[in-house]
Amino acid sequence: MKMKELIFATHNPNKINEIHDLIGNRYRILCLDDIDYREEIPENQMTIEGNATAKAELIYNMFHKDCFADDTGLEVEILDGQPGVFSARYAEHTGDLMPGENVSEANIRKLLALMKDKENRKARFRSVIALIFEGRHFLFEGKVNGQIIKKKRGYNGFGYDPIFVPLGFDQTFAEMTLQQKNKISHRAIAINKLVEFLADR
Repeated sequence: MKMKELIFATHNPNKINEIHDLIGNRYRILCLDDIDYREEIPENQMTIEGNATAKAELIYNMFHKDCFADDTGLEVEILDGQPGVFSARYAEHTGDLMPGENVSEANIRKLLALMKDKENRKARFRSVIALIFEGRHFLFEGKVNGQIIKKKRGYNGFGYDPIFVPLGFDQTFAEMTLQQKNKISHRAIAINKLVEFLADR
């Protein structure tokens, strides 16, 4: 029997690696490069749910195939939930991205500067997956609580992983292996809900 295909609306190889590790051989996951869609999908909604849904709808309307998209935000308590929906482009959004600077590095620099003298360092990662399956829309959410540390640690992962320590652990996400991170991460929780849903179909 031919394996069912699902389009994951991303160009990000790190996300593709994570989903492959979690979803196993149940479905064949295609990224945007696999379907020859080379453009960046705009993320111009004001909520994480809105971004995920808009990305999935754009690809579904173009290719008419089952697909899903995700959006993730880091929500810092003392900053009233910032950077939130702007997490991936935080420094750029606030005009703090220097010419030629790596975006992730700039985002971390910006966040650590804002939190320099803050005692409350509570934060959470939140991921939402929007799935369009057989013409119907579904949302799956994953959250993980933790704290922002003062200096980067670790070289794995991506984004804010080097400064986020999940609750109950001593390591940052960037110090964990992919397999360790996939047991507890926000995206893993959301993806596992997606996998559970697909397994019942």
